[in-house]
Parts: sequence; structure tokens; C-alpha cells
Amino acid sequence: MGALRVGLVGGGPWARRVHGPAVAAHPGTELTALWTRRPEVADEMSGVLGGRAVGSFEELLDAVDAVAFAVPPQVQAGLAVRAARAGRHLICEKPLAADLDGARAVARAAVGVTTALVLTLRYDPEISAWLSGVPGGAGPDSVGAVRWLSGSLLGGPYAASTWRAERGALLDLGPHVVDLLDAALGPVTGVDWAHHDEPDLWRFALRHAGGAHSTATISLRLPVDPSEIELTAFGGVGRHRLSGRAADAPACYARLLDGFVDAVRGGPPVALDVARGLRLQEIVDEVGRAAG
Repeated sequence: MGALRVGLVGGGPWARRVHGPAVAAHPGTELTALWTRRPEVADEMSGVLGGRAVGSFEELLDAVDAVAFAVPPQVQAGLAVRAARAGRHLICEKPLAADLDGARAVARAAVGVTTALVLTLRYDPEISAWLSGVPGGAGPDSVGAVRWLSGSLLGGPYAASTWRAERGALLDLGPHVVDLLDAALGPVTGVDWAHHDEPDLWRFALRHAGGAHSTATISLRLPVDPSEIELTAFGGVGRHRLSGRAADAPACYARLLDGFVDAVRGGPPVALDVARGLRLQEIVDEVGRAAG
């Protein structure tokens, strides 16, 4: 079977640094087509990464088996629905959409195609090992916490990201931390409390199916460079702590592609898929409402 033909949508720093190079380098994928809002950007990327710059989203769909999205959530949602309805497999960024209705629309449309959600931390070997070391069955005698502090909106390649600036860390980092706490302590069933302090400090507490509780502290506007990430789980599950910095995103994306390509070819389904993305967005939406 030949390489999976992938089209890349988006021309920002994340597309150039992560999506494009990873798809182009992976042995199971071929970067076939690129489409961006500004044609000259797609032309430039094509010269660096390979693939053909196309003039419309429809032209991209006609040329590929799967679509990788690296665009703002309000743009991704509508395009992902169109791609799924055309039978194309999806690699989506989190959050799936700018709001819960948009995320639900993507999840409905994606039934019947293979999907993957770019939760980079879950493909990091150190974090995977940490999660594997936390025993299942966390109960009321267990607590966990995630702290992710970053200065991404104070400077650097993502400081000009309009959707991150408008929605802050909750929409960007929130899906990551909810996913990690859910994986460590069992399914998140609700939000106990949430606070938002300007300019962009979010703190919230979650409850889990087995009775465990967890907290998260996230920000994109603290003078921290590089980003700091800390994971902890204590109590009945033992003592587990991991401190570090942001994951190697291109390497994590390559591991995502391993499972995605295998699933498209009939292998095990991708666990971190669009359905997972919808559940994470439901929790993030509840956090936002609880914070007022």
C-alpha cells in the first residue's frame, strides 16, 4: 500500500514547524497538497516542504486521502466538517472549534472516517511513562494536579495568535491538562470550581469518576521561558511527580502519525480522536462557565 496522501491546511508557525515537516518526513505519509488563505504562503511552504500549493480547499480535498489542520479553531470546525463529509480522514488541532456547538458538528461529521487529535503531550515518551506509572482505580483518597505556565503570548512566534490572545490559556492549554488529569485519575465527571484572573491565569478543580479530585493552573501570559509543566498524583495511587518543559512537538507528531496511518490501514483505532476532543471541549466549556 502506498503512502497516505495528506493535505495541509494552514501556513502559520505551527504548520511550518510541526505539521508540515512531520508529514513530509514520515515514511507512511506524503505531503501532497498545501492550501493557505494567502496563496503566496502556500507557494513558499511548497518550496521548502514539497507538495503542491493549491488554489482552493476543494482542490486540496480532490488530491488527498487525509487533511491535517493547522488553523484557528473557528476556521478548523467548518473545514473539518466539509472534509469528513467528503470522506477524508482528519488530523485536527485542539480545540476542535471555537465553541461547543462547532465541536459537536465536527464529531458528528467525522463518524466513519479515521481521526486524530494533536495532543502532543500524550505522545511524549516521558509523559507516557509517567501516566503508565500511575495505577488505575483512583478513588477519593487520591488527588492530582497539573501546572502549565508559559509566556507564549508575551513574545515569540505565537504572540500574534489572535484566537489565543482572545481566549487565552483555557482554550489552548485547557484541553491538554484536562486530558492528562483524565488519563491519570480516571474520567472527569465535572468541574468543582473555576477562577479566571487577568490577564490570563486560570485555576480550576475537577472531579473524577472514582472519586478522585484534581486541580489545574494554566497561563500563557506569565514571564516564563521556556514553558514549565508539572504533573503530580498523590494518595491512594502512590506518589508520582513529573516536572519538565514543553514536549518535542515534531517528534510527538511523528508518533501520532504512526498510529494514524496504521488506523487508516485497518489497524487499531486512534484513542485520541475527535470524539476525545469533543469530550475535552465539553469540560473546558464547563470550566469557562464556572469561572463566570
